[in-house]
Amino acid sequence: MSPRRRPGDALGEYRRKRRFDATPEPGGDEPRAPGTAADGGGRFVVHRHRATALHYDLRLEIGGVLASWAVPRGPSLDPAKRRLAIQVEDHPLSYFGFEGVIPGRQYGAGDVIVWDWGHWWADPGTPDGAAALVAGELKFRLDGVKLRGAFVLLRTDQWRGRLGGGTKPKWLLIHRRDDAATPGWEAEDLPESVKTGRTNDEVAAGLRPTGPVARPPRSRRRAPRRAVEVPTT
Repeated sequence: MSPRRRPGDALGEYRRKRRFDATPEPGGDEPRAPGTAADGGGRFVVHRHRATALHYDLRLEIGGVLASWAVPRGPSLDPAKRRLAIQVEDHPLSYFGFEGVIPGRQYGAGDVIVWDWGHWWADPGTPDGAAALVAGELKFRLDGVKLRGAFVLLRTDQWRGRLGGGTKPKWLLIHRRDDAATPGWEAEDLPESVKTGRTNDEVAAGLRPTGPVARPPRSRRRAPRRAVEVPTT
């Protein structure tokens, strides 16, 4: 969520960019879910999105929306791999399980799968995720099917490119050194959807899923009473 965002307009940019009579993406017309007084955790999802270029979309449930970053090379469990993460518009919570094909000539045209999902929670010293994003540093843990352990998002400067036009905040996504850290780990080694087991090629070809693979995480999960201590870097 951008620090420039006006209160009550969290999904304005998301809606302006899309024609919902032409794309299967959710319109985000459902009532916005309330955030907690201290947004220190919730669900997360990562979409693998083959648009103009392949990228992964990291989305954290914060403040009743999905705060979102496009990660061109995908997240990694290797602390040595610092991944560029370009902050994009907030998405509605109904986007969480979206999987399908965005038609040509539409914003973000291409095929999308639910590459990973689970829960996140902030580090003990970061009780409010929304405030941490405004400050430019969010330390958190992920408990997903593929992604686990301690991460940090660090805002660096502004990025200008083809991704939706205009200037967007640029961050680094880094896995910190902990028991889940795995040298050499690459997202592209695990290309299947955790929702349906399909690849992007199979979604693009219109192949129907054979059945659910992993149960979707429940909403509004609370962080453990005793938060696990994690490294600071």
